[in-house]
Amino acid sequence: MVDVIIAGSGPTGLMLVAELRLHGVRTLILEKDAEPTKIVRALGLHARSIEVMAQRGLLERFLALGTRYPLGGFFAGIRKPQPERLDTAHGYVLGIQQTVSDRLLAEHAVEVGVEIRRGCELVGLDQDDAGVIVELADGTRLRGRYLVGCDGGRSTVRKLLGIDFPGEPSRVETLLAEVALTEELDTINAVMTEVRKTQLRFGVMPLEDGMYRVGVPAAGVAEDRTLAPTLDELKQQLLEVAGTDFGAHSPRWLSRFGDATRLAERYRGGRVLLAGDAAHIHPPTGGQGLNLGIQDAFNLGWKLAAVIDGWAPRGLLDSYESERRPVAAAVLENTRAQMQLMSLDPGAQAVRRLVAELMDFEDVNRLLTEKITATAIRYDFGEGHELLGKRLRDIGLKRGRLYDLTHRGRGLLLDQTGQLSVTGWADRVDHVVDVSEELDAPAVLLRPDGHIAWVGDDQRDLLEHLPTWFGAAVA
Repeated sequence: MVDVIIAGSGPTGLMLVAELRLHGVRTLILEKDAEPTKIVRALGLHARSIEVMAQRGLLERFLALGTRYPLGGFFAGIRKPQPERLDTAHGYVLGIQQTVSDRLLAEHAVEVGVEIRRGCELVGLDQDDAGVIVELADGTRLRGRYLVGCDGGRSTVRKLLGIDFPGEPSRVETLLAEVALTEELDTINAVMTEVRKTQLRFGVMPLEDGMYRVGVPAAGVAEDRTLAPTLDELKQQLLEVAGTDFGAHSPRWLSRFGDATRLAERYRGGRVLLAGDAAHIHPPTGGQGLNLGIQDAFNLGWKLAAVIDGWAPRGLLDSYESERRPVAAAVLENTRAQMQLMSLDPGAQAVRRLVAELMDFEDVNRLLTEKITATAIRYDFGEGHELLGKRLRDIGLKRGRLYDLTHRGRGLLLDQTGQLSVTGWADRVDHVVDVSEELDAPAVLLRPDGHIAWVGDDQRDLLEHLPTWFGAAVA
């Protein structure tokens, strides 16, 4: 029996398993597909996910294979300059195809001792007070103490749990493909520039191997959206929208996506939890989906590990849902709003022009950018200091940078006074005495995900707050 079985080897599952392995949790990933997907759903990492990679010492791998771009223009495609004074040391978006991100995360997972079993489709589950039994399509039965469904928007785990997935169905659909084009690049760019003046769901992007990534609005919403579109369907829509099919041929893959928004009524059923698209789906506007799943995993991993290790305080695992479900609900809201602003309806275009004017105000531009990048998230830790509940950016210290101290996934007391102690919690909280010109607080206690759990300089007050997130002290 393993500690945690994870269904799905996408970015959410891979990030989660890496977090669990930091704490020695025995894990197993089950993936129904025999080979990694070639379909490129997401094209980059936003600031908070970049921070997550930096916190675990993985960022250099991603930077080596990605391209940095300014943050302007991600809210409904409204082009504005990048706002000033963003609360992050990584004020850019990292352009990197999801297939590359998946590969980097899978390589890291293998490095830390994770087994990924491909061609293993989960078809059943049963649970009791001690664990979960999963049944595979070939009849194999496996047992784990916990199961996490990271198996996408059509999650089998969610369906087997009987968790409702309410929301709004797709009203529009977009065709997506990687194809070869015979048209010259200059002509392609000229057509795209003209069409995108009004139709922001259209785009053609050259890839490194001579192929092109093409996105174009579909004629309607398919009855069976699990069926991929045909090349003829893609070419017909290109003719309708752009006036040319660019000589599209030899598709590597074709796919479709809609603008449905759905949110699981709960993220947990006993010893089974949901994360990533299994818990929420939304339009891809703003490029938030992959990032939201990675951040779900980052929140859940250390909490589930604490339960398995036996030191988790009461309610810690339930805080995963209470913290992350409102974040997902907010993403559903802003992506639906962006879809409205991208509509060609005259009323929607009037609202778009108004929002564009409002974004000329720096505070408005920053607010909408923070929604996309997830850098303004503040969990509800109750009354207290203005920093409480926020994550702390990668501040500079006298002896280095903060995130270099967080690679092990432990709690951290950053103590500028030199007078505090975490005796009794040293097995799960690091104590660092250092100073920073960027931190206006005597000391901060960080959870393993970097969110600030306590601010102050009083040892007795610290001792009262440590058990909230790190359980009982040990002798």
